[in-house]
Amino acid sequence: MPLPLAPVAGIALRYGAIAFAAYTVARKIERGHFDQRADEAMDDVNEGLTVRREKEQLNTTARYRRAIRFGADGPGVEIDITALDRIRLRKI
Repeated sequence: MPLPLAPVAGIALRYGAIAFAAYTVARKIERGHFDQRADEAMDDVNEGLTVRREKEQLNTTARYRRAIRFGADGPGVEIDITALDRIRLRKI
């Protein structure tokens, strides 16, 4: 029995267009870079939340660091979330 190609061709064309669009977007995204200074600054942040306000800016830091183990001697994972923020407001 022959296979009808019209429905298969429509599906293939649709998925091909989606794959082409994803490939085009992936090529346009700039590859990130590693900044050692920023990494060291995040390592220096104390655990908890801090807020500092100056005349024209507000600085905040936050760090959450925990170790989670599955069972007494089981495998584990360490979670380290660090955020540095600066909001600068100027009158113009």
